[in-house]
Amino acid sequence: MANEIILLVDDNQTNLQMLFQLIEKSVECKLLIAKNGETALSIARKTRPDLILLDIMMPGIDGFEVCRQLKADPATSRIPVIFLSALDETATKVKGLQVGAVDYVSKPFQPEEVIARVNTHLTIHRLSQEVQEQRDQLEHELKVVSELQRKLLPGWLPDIRGLKLAVHYETSRYAGGDYYDVVGLPDGRCGLLVADSEGHSAPATVMMAMTCALFRSCPDLYDQPDRVLDFLNTNLCKVNKESFVTALYAVYDPNRRTLRVSRAGHPLPIIFKHSEGKAREVACDGVFIMGFDPYDQVPVTEIGLDPGDRLLLYTDGVSERFNPDKQLYGAERLCRRMEQSVGLDDPRVLLNGIVQDLKDFAGERPADDDQVLLLVTF
Repeated sequence: MANEIILLVDDNQTNLQMLFQLIEKSVECKLLIAKNGETALSIARKTRPDLILLDIMMPGIDGFEVCRQLKADPATSRIPVIFLSALDETATKVKGLQVGAVDYVSKPFQPEEVIARVNTHLTIHRLSQEVQEQRDQLEHELKVVSELQRKLLPGWLPDIRGLKLAVHYETSRYAGGDYYDVVGLPDGRCGLLVADSEGHSAPATVMMAMTCALFRSCPDLYDQPDRVLDFLNTNLCKVNKESFVTALYAVYDPNRRTLRVSRAGHPLPIIFKHSEGKAREVACDGVFIMGFDPYDQVPVTEIGLDPGDRLLLYTDGVSERFNPDKQLYGAERLCRRMEQSVGLDDPRVLLNGIVQDLKDFAGERPADDDQVLLLVTF
């Protein structure tokens, strides 16, 4: 392509002229020349050529050092370099590749070989740039989607009499499939929802948005956990047969000091009983994941609560977080962390401790899935 730039670098005028004439006649591009390493670096940083043909043996900075400096600079590190040299030893070729060159042409040049290698690496570079541009565009779109997704989450946690709430939300990359919501109900009651769409990519984000829209479209059902999940499932089944959503919805009644829970394929909640000083998973009957088939009946489990008790709702991205040894964090470790809540009045302090423990456990291994933790103190 005519707008592509090739930089020729050689301290020998005859070699430069021969290369210039050969490439000018055979390749449609713009040609630049440099007679030493310092000039080559200056031109490369200003023009960002698409390919550099670089002599190794030059006075001052030799070709190896020029290549090292090009690859060390983020602005020029992606420019492909073909070394040119009369040194045909294997060690020289290996060193050239080690410092970052993509190819090596021995002197005296064979015209057909030079043109073939130039065309090959221009094509590779062109395709690489196109891929990078597409990746940059996709990354930008994912960031936009992530920002929009977070706007679907509650802007703040409501002030519910008799409850203290804390939440942690984290996607494994940009957009994700986890969702939570907290809604105030009459008589001081409240509804707590945690949901998880399959995966953590664009389809999961769409499913998460659909779940959010459906949940917020049925406020008249909020005080009935079974009917909420049945409504979500019925409507998800109408539009989806390839992905699924797990969910747990609970309604807290401060007058009866009970929590009524319905669960669809979601991890069991964890409760810390203040009177016992112990945390455990709560055995809640449930139905299968949402989005496949209608439910015949959604069971409801009632949990009695006392002052000082703690409840943790979470998605499986937490319990199934891996460490570098491929061990799972697990629900048991969550229980042990919940037992450290004795004497902590602020749920945010406890939740921050759990999140930090999760990060310490995972070490340098990135999260494989999205994560939601919703902690409630009574």
